[in-house]
Amino acid sequence: MEEAAVEQTVAERLQDLVIDSQDVNTFLADLCEFAAASVSASLGQQVVCAVTLSRHRRRSTAAWSSPDARTMDEIQHAFGEGPCLHAMKTGTTVVVRDTRTDPRWPEYGQAIAAQGQFSLLGVPLTLDQGATAALNVFATTPDAFDPVSVQSAELLAAQAQKAVRLAVRVGAGQLLAGDLRAAMESRTAIDLASGIIMGQNRCSQDEAMTILVKASSGRNKKLRDVAEQLVAQFSAGPATTHFDV
Repeated sequence: MEEAAVEQTVAERLQDLVIDSQDVNTFLADLCEFAAASVSASLGQQVVCAVTLSRHRRRSTAAWSSPDARTMDEIQHAFGEGPCLHAMKTGTTVVVRDTRTDPRWPEYGQAIAAQGQFSLLGVPLTLDQGATAALNVFATTPDAFDPVSVQSAELLAAQAQKAVRLAVRVGAGQLLAGDLRAAMESRTAIDLASGIIMGQNRCSQDEAMTILVKASSGRNKKLRDVAEQLVAQFSAGPATTHFDV
């Protein structure tokens, strides 16, 4: 199939995702699954994807292709830095060849490596003014992304950003507070657990996250599960997020 025909097929598929989605969250989740399948086919190995979308200077929603991708995204946002956030801020593609040795975000890289993800690709999506987004692709092997696969991911992102812009415009007339609520609640347990560790150990947030990640790796449990167990020790029920209505 010629390249132009492939691009048209991708564009049509993404447009269908927008039309068929009930809200922005649903669309982004479908986009993550589509991107994961496309990049996996291109690389010849399984990858997982996450998308973060920030609107009006507030990180409003995130989506994932799998539970593992969700964990990777939550770790990045808990640290407050990483390839996806850098791609969003600078508008440039970020390639992490080996999360264990990359010097740019060493603590984040070690946390991701502890979860079994050894290379990473962050691709920005250009949106309307006041909105930014990025696609994160995680692979379980080091140096998974060669120049050809990076270019393919960037082409996919170029097509996806058109669909995201459309979804955001459509979503502007919907209850976007629901998207924000879902995104915030997904990170509450990790944020609260990090705060508890900071209070107990009189340490920084990065140090608290490192402790939490080591506990997750040592117990062979999901980071979110370890966080929820810690929070449960200090509360009568599961972690919840409170909003002013």
